[in-house]
Amino acid sequence: LLEVAFRSNAPLHSAMPSTLASRSCWWRTAAKIACRVIRTAQRLGIETVSVYSDADRNALHVRLASEAFRIGPAPASQSYLRADRLIDVAKRSGAQAIHPGYGFLSENTEFAELCASSGVTFIGPPANAIATWALRTPPRRSWSGPACRSSPVTMATTRSRSFCWNRPRKIGFPVMIKAIRGGGGKGMRIARSEAEFRTQLDSARREALKSFGNDDVLLEQCIEQPRHVEVQVFGDQYGNYLYFFERDCSVQRRHQKVIEEAPAPGISPETRVQLGEAACRAAAAVGYVGAGTVEFIMDAKEKFFFMEMNTRLQVEHPVSEMVTGVDLVELQIRVAEGQPLPMRQDQVRLSGHAFEARIYAEDTPAGFLPTAGRVSHLCAPAAEAGAVRVDSGVRSGDDIGVFYDPMIAKLIVWGPDRPAALQRLCAALRDYQICGRPHQPGLPAGPGRPPEFAAGRVHTGFIEQHRDRLLASPPPGPRELALAALGLFLLRRQAARQATVGLADFRLNHAHREAVHFRLGDGPGSKDAHLVVEASPDGLLTVHGGGEAEALRVRARSYRRTSGAGAGLSSKGGQRRRTAGAAFPLRLVPGGGRLGAEPLLRRPAAPAA
Repeated sequence: LLEVAFRSNAPLHSAMPSTLASRSCWWRTAAKIACRVIRTAQRLGIETVSVYSDADRNALHVRLASEAFRIGPAPASQSYLRADRLIDVAKRSGAQAIHPGYGFLSENTEFAELCASSGVTFIGPPANAIATWALRTPPRRSWSGPACRSSPVTMATTRSRSFCWNRPRKIGFPVMIKAIRGGGGKGMRIARSEAEFRTQLDSARREALKSFGNDDVLLEQCIEQPRHVEVQVFGDQYGNYLYFFERDCSVQRRHQKVIEEAPAPGISPETRVQLGEAACRAAAAVGYVGAGTVEFIMDAKEKFFFMEMNTRLQVEHPVSEMVTGVDLVELQIRVAEGQPLPMRQDQVRLSGHAFEARIYAEDTPAGFLPTAGRVSHLCAPAAEAGAVRVDSGVRSGDDIGVFYDPMIAKLIVWGPDRPAALQRLCAALRDYQICGRPHQPGLPAGPGRPPEFAAGRVHTGFIEQHRDRLLASPPPGPRELALAALGLFLLRRQAARQATVGLADFRLNHAHREAVHFRLGDGPGSKDAHLVVEASPDGLLTVHGGGEAEALRVRARSYRRTSGAGAGLSSKGGQRRRTAGAAFPLRLVPGGGRLGAEPLLRRPAAPAA
């Protein structure tokens, strides 16, 4: 077991006593959750060991861990899905426990059994519970109750092809096809007619086999535009169960979540209790131990239907942590070590509201397709204890590869109520700087957010329903134009100085002035913008034109060009906005607005000819 002497009378969310002995614990998981788990382990005084593929050689989780071991080539089937290699590293490093994170082998029965037979603690549920819920179809009469129903479900294994061809007719189209060991929208397809069923089934199985090493799927009736509501549950080895309230994960694209929040907006206290109690009954029915998530679909009248149980910590677990004050990773460790749950259900308090926005490297206009390449610049919003948090395994200069999930980070915020939390989320998203790859910065909370989102009227088809509005690009304002002109001027100045040994813009006793022209948009509706940048002998730069009532004035501190393209322009109040181009550190002089501490300025794309 994990040999850590926890102090039983300490509150769950308090820091662990400094007298804890340091023990070795081994974390093997995706980069972002690995970093998250490692930080909690370090706070508890537990040594950590990471593994990495060739693609992750320079990843952040490799640097954070006490030790790191190469496990194979970049493809997951040759590295992170190789259970034998993982156990071998655990033995060689002397690790006592494995935290599987999410994805890869986190819900793999055989891996949990292999850990047990190898004398390594699996920080997760017992193998039999994983096996039961991996099928997503255990007996439900003993726990569901009148408030929780189930949609028609059947299994479709690789040995029952002829059976599953006929089953959708009995279920009724549209049919949802889901990988039994899936997660994150992988191995999930919708067949809306018999004509497309075979194609969608084969597609789901191929993706499931590549991602999870198993191509078994289940079929269930697809309920159109429901809410996706899930409950965070916990069980210990003594038959005690708790729920940490619900999360609404309805805002999705390609069956993958984009925005999660806790608690679910608009749900009555009675429904909240019914959801939590149904989830705990589901966990108790199989003797569940550790963290799990019971997922439901809910209609407009708050009638909810059981969907599945994920036998791991979810990507969106931070929103539950923010509204309850409980470190769920720490609780996982305590339960795996054999401790009972340290509180009763009536001691789990719900406080405020929290949002999580997933930041993906993807091309939204092209159908949210993942993109790969280097993140040339990344600057996250400043963290605020209990209010703003960023979970990420990506830094400036890191590469987003084609082998794993394209998520860059998770931005989590808390507020005393939903409107305050949403306001904080929007401000933090505006402050997020990422450049080098196309990315989706929390669409529904972005500039084009529909009023329905602010009102909490969400469902799983929300993004598709509001797609045109969400993907619309607002025209640049006067301040963005002024900053773009300044960036283009500095680029030209740098190139000229390199060619003329620094004399390109030298003027005796008067300022150097240069015109900058932009074309905004293409086609008949395009407009031209004309600005003038003035450089005085004392280094003050002033931009005139572009519609600003007052000239924008900055004093350049450096002309060193950073690598790659960028994003993250600024506007008044320190709110950063994004265009593409090269980056220069700048500082505004008093009276010219605020850019914050050395923000980055970008050159826009070249105007159309």
